[in-house]
Amino acid sequence: MADAGGPVRLLVPDRHCDARGWFEETYNQRILAECGIVDAFVQDNQSFSAVRHTLRGIHFQAPPHAQAKLVRCVNGRIFDVAVDLRDGSPTFGKWVGAELSRENGAQLYIPAGFGHAFLTLEPDCDVAYKVSAFHSDAAGGGLAWNDPDIAIDWPGLGPGAAPIVSAKDAAQPLLAQFESAFRYDGQPLVPLAPGCFGNV
Repeated sequence: MADAGGPVRLLVPDRHCDARGWFEETYNQRILAECGIVDAFVQDNQSFSAVRHTLRGIHFQAPPHAQAKLVRCVNGRIFDVAVDLRDGSPTFGKWVGAELSRENGAQLYIPAGFGHAFLTLEPDCDVAYKVSAFHSDAAGGGLAWNDPDIAIDWPGLGPGAAPIVSAKDAAQPLLAQFESAFRYDGQPLVPLAPGCFGNV
């Protein structure tokens, strides 16, 4: 099994505003290391979703290609979710989520060992994220976005409502069929609170 570490963290970079707009550091290795986030990010990804209620996930890469992610919404608003997939974790199958937007500047740090998914809350959303391992088709995996055992409370999706998903995501298996290769590191999933980047 692969080690997976650290808590899921909600990060809010300091934003410096003036009459022109604002400036912020979206990634600072030194500051994140001081907060216990020491992943070496090796690849940047970006997705664009034109339609509100587009859902991507729940995705992960299995060991030895497991990925930690640092996710932000460059344009628009999303509801971003991390699901604990670590074997032996007391919070296995539980999730946390946060709204990420251009306006709030928040980022979600998702360690290896967690599934990742997001739902767009308005049209024309750009999502950018760093990952700690290169993409591997062979290591890619997923779970059903609407798995009743995970029971993610997707904002704006009432009973019977369906988001726009890919054919691949529509056919993902359930948690009950999942055999985890991620090892529990002793840190259960906890509720999110802003931290690091000066906003502790």
